[in-house]
Amino acid sequence: MLLLLAFGTSIVQAADDADPSATKAAPTLTTTISYDGAAIVDASGGLRRDSTYIGNLHWQSLVDLERAFGWNDSHFYADILWIHGGNPDAFIGDAMGVSNIAAPPGVQPEELWIEHNISAADVSFLFGLYDLNSEFYRTDSAGLFLNSSFGIGPEFGLSGIEGPSIFPRTSVGARFGWKPAEDVVVRAALLDGVPLIRPDGSYRVFQSGDGLLGVAELALLDRPVDGAQGSSRSRLGRNANLSPYDGKLAFGAWHYTTTLPRFDDRAGSTQHGTSGAYVIGDRVVARDSANPSRSTSLFVQLGAADDRVNRFGTYLGAGVVVSGPFTARPGDELGFAVAVARNGSAYQRQQASLAPVSRAEATLELSYLVQATAWLAVQPDLQYVIRPNTDPSIPNALVFTLRFEVARQF
Repeated sequence: MLLLLAFGTSIVQAADDADPSATKAAPTLTTTISYDGAAIVDASGGLRRDSTYIGNLHWQSLVDLERAFGWNDSHFYADILWIHGGNPDAFIGDAMGVSNIAAPPGVQPEELWIEHNISAADVSFLFGLYDLNSEFYRTDSAGLFLNSSFGIGPEFGLSGIEGPSIFPRTSVGARFGWKPAEDVVVRAALLDGVPLIRPDGSYRVFQSGDGLLGVAELALLDRPVDGAQGSSRSRLGRNANLSPYDGKLAFGAWHYTTTLPRFDDRAGSTQHGTSGAYVIGDRVVARDSANPSRSTSLFVQLGAADDRVNRFGTYLGAGVVVSGPFTARPGDELGFAVAVARNGSAYQRQQASLAPVSRAEATLELSYLVQATAWLAVQPDLQYVIRPNTDPSIPNALVFTLRFEVARQF
């Protein structure tokens, strides 16, 4: 596997893409310290030519509560994050986000949860501060790319009052998982409708007006025969340690219960509740029989949201990833992807009287990840942003990123 699955993936894995090597005599406490850094340059276009640096330091600890306290099949996980650096969107002017590690600076918890599995019933329960995108709206192949939309589509990622429970601001709640069959996973989560950390930096939970965010997903997986010990049928959750899949097809839906402002000509117009849905697919379409680590994968993301209150009504993302593009570099990855976010009709009508906007923002991304050593990965990345922020007055932007990650597990 690539270093922490190519930047920022936790030491605990989603059941869809876990590393089977982790099944070997896991200790009571596992800690990983990793650092992601990115130098980002707007080479042309955008709001202005400029550059910035972003850094994320993660302290991730996983405690086996069965070994520590005798709590059968239970784990505690903490991810403490230090974010520092600038904001490339301030000079590029795009809406989707050219960097998936850009965020307000500071030290904060990203995840703090306890998970308990009941193997006999093939179910998993998780409670605490939880990143939805660790399991929902997630594909292996899209994880190579740096644009935020390839993590979770902007029709969902920019929804709600302050966004859903994803990096960098997550919410408190619960997640339920169930495996009705070997390669079928059903997940549902219910969380505070507003992230734990509010815009003023305060920490608040389930305040009046927050509402709730509910998300559900059905994932159908095609996974090679799992040689790891134990039944793969019963292994589920963030520490499932299953072999990577060859194919995934997932259907998801989400709903907020709070009151949100509408894109309407009437001042103060609101709507109670809003919803959206998505479909994602990921497939290995070719593999080198002599060297199975060399493969070619395709992925696609399709999302739609209620455009009366959500700016982006539809989203399409798609790409191709070649693992081991060169015989001498089996750990490297090369990929090309396209993301297109389309403004909803209500937003366009509202903007027509203010500053007319284009129909969509699109980004083309070409990326190459170099697995330099077991502890270092380097990733040059080129993005071409077409109609940034759907503003016709902003020139198309050419953005270069040089990203790296170092990691050490204790």
